[in-house]
Amino acid sequence: MVQAQESAEPTVKFNRDVKPILAKKCFACHGPAEQESSLRLDERETSVAEADSGMIAIVPGNVEESELIRRITSHDESERMPPEGEGVKPEELAILKTWIKEGAQFQGHWAFEPVSDPQPPKNKREGWAQNPIDEFILARLEDSGLEPNAPASKRTLIRRAYYNLTGLPPTKEEIEAFEKDNSPDAWKNLVEKLLASEHYGEKWGRHWLDLVRFAETNSYERDGVKPNAWKYRDYVIRSFNENKPYDQFVIEQLAGDEIENPTSESIIATGYYKLGVWDDEPADPLLHEFDQYDDIISTTSKTFLGITIGCARCHDHKIDPISQENYYQFLSFFRGMKPYGNRGDVSFSQREISSPEVISAHENHQRERQAVENRMNEIISAAIEQLPKEEQKDIKRQRDPNRRRERMDGRIAELVPNEASEYAELKRQLDAINDKEKYLPARDFALAVNKADKNPPETKVMLRGNPHVPGDAVVPGYPKYFNTANPEIPQPTAEQQTAGRRLVLAKWIASEDNLMTARVMVNRIWQYQFGRGLVRSSSNFGQLGTPPTHPELLDWLTKEFVRSGWDIKHMQRLMMLSAAYQMSSAGAEKGLAQDPANELFWRFNSRRLTAEEVRDSILLVNGRLNEKMYGHGFYPKISAEVMAGQSKPGDGWGNSSYEEQARRAVYIHVKRSLLTPILSNFDFPETDAPCEDRFVTTQPAQALGMINGDFANAQSTELAKRVRETGATTPEDQIREAIQFAMAREANDQDVKVGISLINDLKKDHGLDDQRAFDLYCLMLINLNEFFFLD
Repeated sequence: MVQAQESAEPTVKFNRDVKPILAKKCFACHGPAEQESSLRLDERETSVAEADSGMIAIVPGNVEESELIRRITSHDESERMPPEGEGVKPEELAILKTWIKEGAQFQGHWAFEPVSDPQPPKNKREGWAQNPIDEFILARLEDSGLEPNAPASKRTLIRRAYYNLTGLPPTKEEIEAFEKDNSPDAWKNLVEKLLASEHYGEKWGRHWLDLVRFAETNSYERDGVKPNAWKYRDYVIRSFNENKPYDQFVIEQLAGDEIENPTSESIIATGYYKLGVWDDEPADPLLHEFDQYDDIISTTSKTFLGITIGCARCHDHKIDPISQENYYQFLSFFRGMKPYGNRGDVSFSQREISSPEVISAHENHQRERQAVENRMNEIISAAIEQLPKEEQKDIKRQRDPNRRRERMDGRIAELVPNEASEYAELKRQLDAINDKEKYLPARDFALAVNKADKNPPETKVMLRGNPHVPGDAVVPGYPKYFNTANPEIPQPTAEQQTAGRRLVLAKWIASEDNLMTARVMVNRIWQYQFGRGLVRSSSNFGQLGTPPTHPELLDWLTKEFVRSGWDIKHMQRLMMLSAAYQMSSAGAEKGLAQDPANELFWRFNSRRLTAEEVRDSILLVNGRLNEKMYGHGFYPKISAEVMAGQSKPGDGWGNSSYEEQARRAVYIHVKRSLLTPILSNFDFPETDAPCEDRFVTTQPAQALGMINGDFANAQSTELAKRVRETGATTPEDQIREAIQFAMAREANDQDVKVGISLINDLKKDHGLDDQRAFDLYCLMLINLNEFFFLD
């Protein structure tokens, strides 16, 4: 048997070139989950071993003796692989043959290999690449014989940039100014302006809120409110606006109460742990406690590390190297952190973040009141002793000192006359103290980790995931993906209030030694900028996730992210200044035929507006958008029919003013059992679990809501009103003004012709007056694809 010289650098890489082919064509029957004939093609050991058939699938260095190649190229339908679907393409077969010829070298799963530090490749085409991102993109295009698309128009670019960075459209004046700016830095200056906008945090903060399953209520039947959850939302928005280093952002959320010198901001960040669903009346309280731990484990592993370990709660992971023991080792980092609360009790999740001065003022006031009440209670106790025994027993059964005081208040002079004058004076003092309370500065609380054991209870493996059947004890340990030794947890100092385990975990997750965290985040940034990640399964980099389409680019971005100081805006700037970002989204015959899914990024991906962008854009173009930032969420008007779907219709839903209801959608109160219809129609995510990437659907409720819904009709009427306020009186002038507001461009003759025709039909066929007909014309405008889609 001929063996290849494995010392030579192979031209074909397993993870980059071979595994994607095997994953599409072979893994369904011979992969991690299924191994027909005992053949598993994602691992070297089984691939080069004799299968049940007696044949060897892959013989390194020998293409002719490799059964894999014989089966792929067989003309016998009973032998040819894959048995169903499209066969292996000639170019894919060539890759497999070259790989085997060069020694069939395997690599470990790509995500857990060390991050390389690749140099941008040299390209044949000169002048296209604007930065290293383009060199990686262009190299893959040239290898595939594809051309990058031409640049997008300036109008397209400014709309793309505004929506990607702020979630709002540019005005007609802003578009025209950019189109007229012919300076070489026009695009760069626009990107810098938008990165500095306060609206940036509102847009990018919403991406993060999707990942951490943000909501302001508990779910289940009562779906009670989570007090102060909105402060976590504001923390996220501020963090993005301030361009907080991502490693700091991670540590604050996972251990903001355990860092040295915690701040009110870092305390608010730990609200991350309290955002999940919570049953205030569970049938099995212990099981529900571990359900909450499981939610934290799942959210933390997916969001920060891009791995899934939840199935190991009950059994060893079937695909990835996570055992049940390892799951509970990871859980033990969080053990001792108290659950959300008992029914009606939020003390475990509400933490005071008032200033020292405010805390001192309230403590002094409490001491003053307590001293007066203590002396009053002493006098009352003396008076009680003067009562007949039976009456004494009756009053002593009342344990509340305030209620006892109320019952005895009028009898002090009768029972202890010598104390009567002092008691009267104490009452006056107490009234004065209580009156002063309303002038004290307000105390401030946050949804946050409030109680966590300094010495957490022992964590044990739960047999089949059942907390009532504990097994062996475990110590804190990292997921086995990383081949990292279990950490040493320092013994808590006398000053510490918690075990400090979460801080150990947080520092490891945010460490330069654990570049999975950086890898996952740069992939998310790319996803939100380009429409999909270099790794499509952006919260699952494990065996069942999708491999990166551009692994060298992903590694280069990862290294650059860490070199920049975990600077998110730096990465966005790099991406947006690339030629790849500035390409047109138009189709090209060769590209569509060869790469219809745009895996190689030969063009930019067009997209529909998100749910929030739809709503906010309507409010912006009709002039009603209220740009007030931060603070308590507001309550949009919701129809009685939708309210009726609650267990208690209308329960927990407020009535905000008309002005408040025009704020941006990110500030809408997120009630799990009552999501705002216009948002849910346009694919707002469910809030019970992390959402890595929103589905984009096209379904009847969208059209019905936008044509018949109260919100769309009310706001289109406001757009018509704004047009009339310009002084436009003729239908032609009103149509031109409406298009300028809604589409941020001049109307053309065809626009006017179509508009006049629609208005006339509405008046003639439906008997509408001029005003109502124009209102409905404006409704039509905000339903056009031009309004709903980018590019």
